[in-house]
Amino acid sequence: MNIKRIDLNLLVYLNTLLKERSVSRAAEKLGITQPAMSNALRRLRDLLGDPVLVRTSSGMTPTERAKIMEPLVVEALSRAELALQPVENFDAATSSRTFRIMASDYIETTLLAPLMGRLNDIAPDITLDVLTPSDGSFSDLERGDIDMAINRFDHLPDSFHQKSIWRDNFACLVGSEHPAKNALTLEAYLESKHIWVSKTGIGVGTGMNPKYSQKLGWVDEALSDMGKKRRITLFSRHYQVSNYLLESKKLIATLPARAALVWKDTPGVVITKPPFPIVPIEIKMAWSPVLHHNIAHKWLREEINNIAKTVKGNI
Repeated sequence: MNIKRIDLNLLVYLNTLLKERSVSRAAEKLGITQPAMSNALRRLRDLLGDPVLVRTSSGMTPTERAKIMEPLVVEALSRAELALQPVENFDAATSSRTFRIMASDYIETTLLAPLMGRLNDIAPDITLDVLTPSDGSFSDLERGDIDMAINRFDHLPDSFHQKSIWRDNFACLVGSEHPAKNALTLEAYLESKHIWVSKTGIGVGTGMNPKYSQKLGWVDEALSDMGKKRRITLFSRHYQVSNYLLESKKLIATLPARAALVWKDTPGVVITKPPFPIVPIEIKMAWSPVLHHNIAHKWLREEINNIAKTVKGNI
């Protein structure tokens, strides 16, 4: 196949079709008519000798070849965009750019709050728009509509770039009237009631069931390995749990250490180490290849990386 004889606009059409999985939505996204997009799909099918998208019970679905091609097409378009962009200078001190970051309140309080303090000093007109992990999707991130996600991820699309921010151990938060605040043994831990807190990955969360401890994450997996199980009476997707602890003498919240340390100066809240080992979690920032070479984005990634090194996680 001679690339000189190929209309490279077909890569743009292919990329949009695979993202939208709909001829009409892809046409609307690119601002062309539906017949024009249907014609583009026909040309792609002729060129590749492959149907590209096929109709199934769940809608239009990419073929196996299309799935293999998708990250390659995204990378090719990203590099083409980079090659065609004018050389730009980015001056953080005068920029008024808005960066959209998807993160849980754990990351907001431990990382983005000190980042904002830094930006106030060196980039006073830059704005951060912080979204929750339920406010967007991997597609939004891949298109560059969201600058980055910072979280713990079970998986990421192959096309994404990523960088480790930190590894975080765990700590327990208890109210100052908890009977085991000064000596939290495994027995006392298991006799207590617990707050389960987590919001990882991207997308809308699902309901939890305390009966299925193997699906509840790191803390409960560690207990399960010992043949133990805790009594969870509150499930939350937010790390701001101090009010629950202050109102109860028996509740324990087991959180990433950096999230727990946010409450170190809060009257009525005590931080202690868990009475059993828990595998640390790794927090990463992830972003699209579309933004990988963007000079402003590279600057933000560097600032986040530098701030992360200053956030202490030792109890």
